[in-house]
Amino acid sequence: MYDTLLVLHMFSAAALFGTVAVYSAYALSTTPADARVLGVGRVLWAIGGLGTIVFGIWLAIYVDGYHPWDGWILGAIVLWAIATELGRRAEIGFTEGADAGARSQATMMHWLRTAAVIALLVLMIYKPGA
Repeated sequence: MYDTLLVLHMFSAAALFGTVAVYSAYALSTTPADARVLGVGRVLWAIGGLGTIVFGIWLAIYVDGYHPWDGWILGAIVLWAIATELGRRAEIGFTEGADAGARSQATMMHWLRTAAVIALLVLMIYKPGA
C-alpha cells in the first residue's frame, strides 16, 4: 500500500511540474497564450494539486511516525495553497485579451508560484523536524 501511495503522490507532483513548464513557456514568450495549452496546464494542476494533497495526507496518516499536523506537512499544505492561488492569478494575465500590465503581473505571479513549488519540493525531500 505504501509504495502505491508514494508512486501516486510522485506522479501527482510530476503533474505540478508539468504545469510550471507550460506556464514558463508563456512567461518567457511575448506571444499570448493559446487557450488550449493553458487548459492543459490547468488540468495538470488540478490533477497534480488534488493528487499531491490527497495522497500526501493519506501517506502522513498511513506511515508510522508522520502525522498530518507535523510542521513540515503543514508547511507543505500552506505552500501548496499559495502556489495554487498564485497560479490562478497568473492564468488571468496570460490570456489573449490581457494587456501588457496584466501580462507583466502574470509573469511575476508565475515565477512566485515556481518558487513556491520548488520550496515545496525541498520541503518534501528534507522533511525538517521529521
